[in-house]
Amino acid sequence: MGESRTQIALARKFRQSQTDAEQVLWARLKNKQLESVKFRRQQPLGLYIVDFVSFERRIIVEVDGGHHNELEAKKRDEKRVAWLKENGYQVLRFWNNEVLTNMEGVLEKIQEALK
Repeated sequence: MGESRTQIALARKFRQSQTDAEQVLWARLKNKQLESVKFRRQQPLGLYIVDFVSFERRIIVEVDGGHHNELEAKKRDEKRVAWLKENGYQVLRFWNNEVLTNMEGVLEKIQEALK
């Protein structure tokens, strides 16, 4: 993938400081619990670090906080999603509160994408 040492160090830092929503979702994605698909968390990919990725199925799951609703963040997210799609990935985005209050609905959407 060609990740830099800085990206790898940053990804490690992100793994250690996950949000509550990321922790709860990771508990349901790790160890091939969903459709027997392996996910990795806080994974460097190109210039970006994605929350969760299945390289096997080329699916990325992003969990966003309220700051992603700000104009500059939206622009960065659009550019990021465009690059990821150009590189063959499907991107699923969920809000923190959606993960925390509707986990089954979130998992259903991820399962649909995996099939």
